Order: sequence, then structure tokens, then C-alpha cells
Amino acid sequence: MESEDDMHDANDMESLEEDFYSGEADDFYNSDDADVDDYEFMEDVDDDSDVIAAHSHQQNYIILTEADIQQRQEDDITRVSTVLSISRDDAIILLRHYNWSVSKVHDAWFEEEGVRKVVGLLERPAVQNNNAKEFICGICFESYPHDKIYSNTCGHPFCSTCWAGYISTSINDGPGCLSLRCPDPSCSAAVGQSMIDVLASDNEKKKYSQYLLRSYVENNRKTKWCPAPGCEYAVEFAAGSEGYDVSCMCSYNFCWNCTEEAHRPVDCGTVVKWIMKNTAESENMNWILANSKPCPKCKRPIEKNQGCMHMTCTPPCKFEFCWLCLGAWSDHGERTGGFYACNRYEVAKQEGVYDEAERRREMAKNSLERYTHYYERWASNQSSRQKALADLHKMQTVHLEKLSDTQCQPESQLKFIIDAWQQIVECRRVLKWTYAYGYYLPEHEHAKKQFFEYLQGDAESGLERLHQCAEKELNQFLSDDGAASGSFNDFRTKLAGLTSVTKNYFENLVRALENRLSDVDSHGACSGVASTKNGVGSSSSKPRSGKGKVTAGATSWTDDSSHWSCDRCTFANVKSSNTCQMCQTHR
Repeated sequence: MESEDDMHDANDMESLEEDFYSGEADDFYNSDDADVDDYEFMEDVDDDSDVIAAHSHQQNYIILTEADIQQRQEDDITRVSTVLSISRDDAIILLRHYNWSVSKVHDAWFEEEGVRKVVGLLERPAVQNNNAKEFICGICFESYPHDKIYSNTCGHPFCSTCWAGYISTSINDGPGCLSLRCPDPSCSAAVGQSMIDVLASDNEKKKYSQYLLRSYVENNRKTKWCPAPGCEYAVEFAAGSEGYDVSCMCSYNFCWNCTEEAHRPVDCGTVVKWIMKNTAESENMNWILANSKPCPKCKRPIEKNQGCMHMTCTPPCKFEFCWLCLGAWSDHGERTGGFYACNRYEVAKQEGVYDEAERRREMAKNSLERYTHYYERWASNQSSRQKALADLHKMQTVHLEKLSDTQCQPESQLKFIIDAWQQIVECRRVLKWTYAYGYYLPEHEHAKKQFFEYLQGDAESGLERLHQCAEKELNQFLSDDGAASGSFNDFRTKLAGLTSVTKNYFENLVRALENRLSDVDSHGACSGVASTKNGVGSSSSKPRSGKGKVTAGATSWTDDSSHWSCDRCTFANVKSSNTCQMCQTHR
């Protein structure tokens, strides 16, 4: 019989679950056949869909093409050159030094002394060239006529051949050519773009211009390149914005803060830890600890692949030992349990005489099982998302035109199918990252963990329903004979309704997880104003059909007061140690 406290906690959990759902989503997801008769399709909604989508949330970034970047760069150069009454070359040198910040250039120019010297702009030439007919090159020390000698603003004379070689080497070495100085070792005068244009080859001038253009983005704190492979767009982000998700015109979504793929509702720190864990050698070591034991003689790890406890190490060691107690097999016989059990080990285990290595191996095994549970589901949703992206592309390029012909409807009236596939792709991304969220959810917060797993399960169920409708039910209309227009209108209504409900649910789910499920405390109680504060929706007065008891689905971690688990690699360390023995991370 359940205690009164348990019944109270269960009631609180059910109340919070009710608050999370809007009545619309609740009725839709829990109906027997997900009828969407209440959704009326409006013929003229497509005309305004782009406007609605554009204003559904305030965009806090601007996508910049190469032409946009060049125009902004030229505007900044012209502004500095005009205000400070300096040449274009000098304006570029100043802006480069101050990371293309016009305000910083103005502040430094009017408030700081010695700015010219710092950036390499000389007030007067260091060398006064007379009207001599010949000059000696400072590099090759050959005499050249006046028309073969070139000088920077400092006046140091060098021949055209040496200048060209110096500039060519610098440009081919990389973006460092933007900070090029006079070849004279004692001179710090900066070399401007006009000197490059005169002495460099066409290919080198093109490289220099690209370096200069890229520096405008890479040295500017407000702009970044889209991290998608091959993408040439840049993004300007508004400072102080709350969300970091950016959708580039190349269709790649990424996080402005960490430049990883968009990962709401997980924060950037969790993403970094998760990616490091997926690629870390520590997981290999965890597998070795969990599934192998060291040979007592040569210490090489050995995996047990048969039922017998009699182990023989590989050559040249060939040591024979017992898998259970790691003792020499020559000491084993009928008195110790024979081939399939070691009584000495079993008795010691029952009495609590547990070997330290065996204890660590058990914790590593639990850690590996827990990680595998979350990683497999994370990877499965990533794979499903990639497949959905391919299906979306095929729908846009092939199927949509065919469907328009068979149903005798313009493609503009079939946009609801594209919207559904785009929503599937987005929901797969969100669902994928909820598994990273769940992995790092503290084990001791049982109420939050139960509620999270309940919401995650419902999200999976709703998304699968939408995905199945868009993938399988649509196929009957893509066949050669097609289907009746009446049934297609029913399909339109159902798919549009599923898309709308799924979108609302996942938006509410993301908000709840970003708020760290603040409506649930560690004891299972919930805030009375939770749903109103988070915009999650009001609770429904109808009974929730098909809602079973909320149970935790993840593998539990075996607690051990004599060890602590590393946050980075989850290795089980001795409690007295302050540094992880696996990855050397401080506790």
C-alpha cells in the first residue's frame, strides 16, 4: 500500500503533467485515431504563411553575402578616412589594428598618444631620398636607376624585384601579410594595400583581397562565418540577444555562441561535454574496464568470450588463470568449485571482501551501460534527421511537382507537406539533444528525471505519428494512379493538424527544459504558476486517457560512497583522489 507522501507526490506529478499540455495538444495526442476534423484548412493561408513565419519570432541576426561584407567594409574605411583626414591605406591599417571597430579607432586617435607609432603610420619619412639618379637596394645591394626603386612611406629604397619577392612570400604564407612591415629590420612602417597593388601579381592581389575581406568578419566580434562546409555566408549577430540559434541561407542551423549545430534546449557547456565524451578515449577505457580483466602475469587486458572460467593468456605469456579470482588455474580443482565457479571468490563476495579493481570495474560497467543508453538514442535521432533532410530535398525537387499534376493543384497549395517535413527535421534535432540533456540531469533529482522522461516519451510518440503520416500515408498519393481528391483533402487536414500540434508541443518542451524544469522541485512538488509563467498552456479539465504511471527509463547508476565519478569521462576514482586517474581532470 502506498504511503500518504507517495500519493501526494504522485498527485503533484500528474498535476504538473496536466499543466504542461495545452488542451489542443492533449486531445490530439490522446485520441484513438488522432482525428483532426477540428482543423479547418483555409485556402488563402498560404499567401500569408511567409509573413507569419517571418514575424513568429524576432530575428536577432543578419545573413551577409560577400557583396554585403565588401560594402560594409568599404563604408567603414571611407568613414574613418573622411573623419580623420587620412589616406585609404592608413584607414585600413588602423581598422585592422582595432579589429574593424570604427568607434575604437576614433577613440584611440583622439585620446591616445603614439597611436601612429603603434600601428606603423609614420608622421614623416625615416629616410630622405635626394634627387640621385641611382639607388642601392637595401636587400640585394645592387645599384638601380630611380624608376626601378620603390619605397614605402618610410622612404627605405628597395628594387622592384626584391619588393615583389618579399610581398609574394608574405602573401603565400597566409593572412599575416595584412600586418606586413617594411623589409628594413630597424623600420616598423606598415605596408599599405597600394604597394601590394603595384608590385604583386594578379593572383597574389586576389589572395590579399580575400584575406582582407575575411579579416573583416573574423576579427569583428559581431560577425562570424557560417560553419557549414563550403558556405560563404557570414552572420552579424545583435548583442544582448537571448537566443543563439541562427539559420543560415545555406539551410544550416547553428549556435552563434559555440558555432556547433543548433542544440536547443541544451546549453553550450553541455554540448561541449557531450561531444568530448563521444570522442574521448575514456569511453574506450571504460569499455576495457567493464568487459576485460588484466592477465595476472603480463597485465594485458583479456576479454572473456566463452563460458569457461579457465583463461589462457595469448602467446608468449600463455599464463593460465581463473577469470573470477585471477588466481593461478593450477590452484583450482573440485574443492574450489571446478571449472564454472570459484567458491573462494563467491564467499569473499558475499562477505564483502571486494577487490578494489573489481569494484572499479563494476562502476565502469554501470557507467558504460548508462552512457550507451543515451548515446544510442542520440545517434538514432541524428540518423533519422539526416534521412528526413534527404526526404525533404526529394520532396521539394521531385515529388511536389508530380503530386501537383496528379492532384491538379498548384504547388503553392502543397506547401503544408514541406512545412511538415521541415517540422520533422527540427523536432528530430530537438529530440536528439534531449538525450544529452537527460544524461547530465542529476541523478538525485528523481522528480525532475521522471517528469523529463515522461515529456520526452510523449514528444517521441507525437513526432513518430507526424513522421509516419508524412512518410507512409503520403505514398498512396504519389503512386501513378494517385487517389481521390476527397481523401487527399482529408490527408491535408490531418497532416496540417499534426504539424501544428507537434510544433506547439516541442516549443513548450524546449521552454520547459531551458528553464531546467523549474516547475518541479526535488521532492516532486510543482509550482502553481508554472504553466502560466513559462507559457506552456493551461491544464485540461478532461481526464487524460492512456496516461500510465511515470517510470524512469534510464539505467540507474550504482552509488558508492568510497568513489567519485569524473564529470568529464565518468571514470570511477578513489574518494581520496582529487584528480581523475583517467583524464587528469581536477575534481
